[in-house]
Amino acid sequence: MTDRIPGLFAMDPVYLPKLFPEPYMTRLRTVLDINPAFVARDFADDRTAAALARAEVVVTGWGAPRLDPPALAAAGKLRAVLHAAGSVQWVDRAAYERGIAVVSAQSANAVPVAEYTLGMILLAGKDLFGLRERFRTERGFVIGEDHGATGNFGRTVGLIGASRIGRLVIELLRPFDFAVLLADPHVDAEEAARLGVRLVGVDTLVSESDIVSVHAPDLPETRRLLDAERLAAMKDGAVLVNTARGALVDTDALVAELATGRISAIVDVTDPEPLPAASPLFDLPNLFLTPHVAGSQGNELARMGRLIVEEAERLAAGEPLRHAADPGLLSIQA
Repeated sequence: MTDRIPGLFAMDPVYLPKLFPEPYMTRLRTVLDINPAFVARDFADDRTAAALARAEVVVTGWGAPRLDPPALAAAGKLRAVLHAAGSVQWVDRAAYERGIAVVSAQSANAVPVAEYTLGMILLAGKDLFGLRERFRTERGFVIGEDHGATGNFGRTVGLIGASRIGRLVIELLRPFDFAVLLADPHVDAEEAARLGVRLVGVDTLVSESDIVSVHAPDLPETRRLLDAERLAAMKDGAVLVNTARGALVDTDALVAELATGRISAIVDVTDPEPLPAASPLFDLPNLFLTPHVAGSQGNELARMGRLIVEEAERLAAGEPLRHAADPGLLSIQA
């Protein structure tokens, strides 16, 4: 096994066995000379600095120290960063200038977020959250009556952002009888036609959609994208789903709009995060609030680990990497 590529783990070590259970760890160590008993938390630490100096591959995950210019200078042999998580914005651009490949497991992490989104869209279309609340509080609720305002047949779903997650949601929605709108300034009409969606602006999307789902990155230009005016423009009875970032929605405006009872929301991400205990979001009956769990949880972390193992195997075989980040797109990604 002398031909293995020298490697180093760098992340919060609690995630290592979840990302790389057997047989993934065995496969990874078949191609990388890497020690799972040593996981870097600080690249400036003396022992870590020595390991970083010999590493050609750094396998990272949540809690990894930043690959800033001093760390990159110490990593003279580094040729690939294999990140077993989503965003790689913490990797300094100098890495790309040096020709270091930066791989992200974003496509693997997109799967559970898209699944969560699909599930919430289907439940919201049936108004199951509202009906559950009525059933719980109105003990004389009539079973079997027709709830005329509910149902998923012919609903209009509006997706803000054709990110990896947004595109996967589009695919998951295909078997259902939805009309799908998309708002994304980086998608043209030809691409929208290939995706099978109607391309519109954000204002049109929020005013025409029965369910609005947010999948845009958190960038300066997307902060408070859904402000008081756009929330007020949503249809009566419409539902907002946010699995992207809390900062894309004006929290105070959302609270005010939900307080009217006119719309409802399903929120997995908040601004701020975590929420203060006194936040009114906890008490709104028409808000289904979850604690940032749409992304990979539990055994889903191994899906991200598998992607990284496969990329390490391609690297060792001299094959092109399939999930390397495009530095030209970093400015429009989360």
